[in-house]
Amino acid sequence: MSKKPIIGGIILVVIIGVIFVGAQINPDNSDNIQFGNSDIFHVTLADPALYENGVYVEVFDVKEGTYQFGFVPNGDSPKKLSIKLMGKTISFYEDFELQGTLVQDEMSSWYTWEYLGEKNVSSGEAQKVKIIIDPNGSLKGPVSIQLIPMK
Repeated sequence: MSKKPIIGGIILVVIIGVIFVGAQINPDNSDNIQFGNSDIFHVTLADPALYENGVYVEVFDVKEGTYQFGFVPNGDSPKKLSIKLMGKTISFYEDFELQGTLVQDEMSSWYTWEYLGEKNVSSGEAQKVKIIIDPNGSLKGPVSIQLIPMK
């Protein structure tokens, strides 16, 4: 009987345990944005039909406070993603640039992707906000965008 499946199972259990313990130790890490976790805005743009005249537009409510954009991009996501927020006391505009980072280990290599740019925005009062997302012509590249309150 081979010991490889047993050793592989033990390694898998250890990895899952480390991830679980790490999440319990640092649950409030603001760099680890989790989608669906009290967001006030969330959209996954993966279909050209979601855009009207090349942009995505939606209106939503915000409360007083500071918010942060979170993204789930991949290599096919728009290279430049322009986001504009307009409200009574909010005026925000940023051109986010997609950056890929090569990660290598002994067995393989892959890219991680992130959007670079100012991700924080503040609201001085509760208000309706209009968001305009412009993928700058890249309508087929999927990306999820979220705006979450900072604690």
